[in-house]
Amino acid sequence: MESMEKIYLALKYLFLGIFQGFTEPIPISSSGHLVLAQYFLGLKIEGMSFELLVNTASVLAVLIIYREDLLRLTKNGLRYITAREQSAKDDFRFILYLVIGTIPAGVIGVLFEDMIAEYFKSIQVLGFTLLITGIGLWIIRNLRGRKNDGELTFKDAVIVGLAQAVALIPGISRSGATIVAAMLLGMRQETALRFSFLLYIPVSLGGMILSFSDILSDSNLRTLWLPYTLAFIGSLVASYYSLRWFMGIMARGNLKYFAYYCFVAGTLIILFT
Repeated sequence: MESMEKIYLALKYLFLGIFQGFTEPIPISSSGHLVLAQYFLGLKIEGMSFELLVNTASVLAVLIIYREDLLRLTKNGLRYITAREQSAKDDFRFILYLVIGTIPAGVIGVLFEDMIAEYFKSIQVLGFTLLITGIGLWIIRNLRGRKNDGELTFKDAVIVGLAQAVALIPGISRSGATIVAAMLLGMRQETALRFSFLLYIPVSLGGMILSFSDILSDSNLRTLWLPYTLAFIGSLVASYYSLRWFMGIMARGNLKYFAYYCFVAGTLIILFT
């Protein structure tokens, strides 16, 4: 009987990992849906270790998909710094804007993330923030920007960075907020998507580094190592394929379907929880 309970618990965590991984890249708020999934599964996961673990898996998926872009940016950034090669200037500036865009969420996250999570933790709030995400996606549903990677500005980086900081509120999608801001600023879909997900890497890795000691001291790692491992693998695989799928959707300009989903999900949460 005890072994069956362990298997059932491991399957719950695997489902949570897959669920978080699938929802992380798409603009419907993975953190909000993770809260929702725990609510319906009757699981209450204490601390931040689990969320950081599955987020790390999602970051790894993003690194795999954007590895060529990251290698090119690193190579050209170094070429511009060391040799001032003008052909590498656009990539150097892109890196600089990623650094600038990371600052708002990094600072606000360090200072206020626990307070934000506590204040906006209710399921009802999640319903309203999903509606806000849906409104943002609806506004940009028909936009087709013209700005390429090399045409970004300091202002673009700051505004998209602030949008990422707003997404610290559960239910406000990080990818949704940054892509909405980027497209309102006139970026092409591909540029908006690339800037959004490359911006996700330093913030997530920074959060993981800052919380590393808390993760190591979490007793759940010793008692739930197998469920956590399954959740990590599930999140990695689901994040990879979800992001690939979302890239195709962005290319076709079908963001309105995510807006519909957020409207329906937000309304149902408000009415029935």
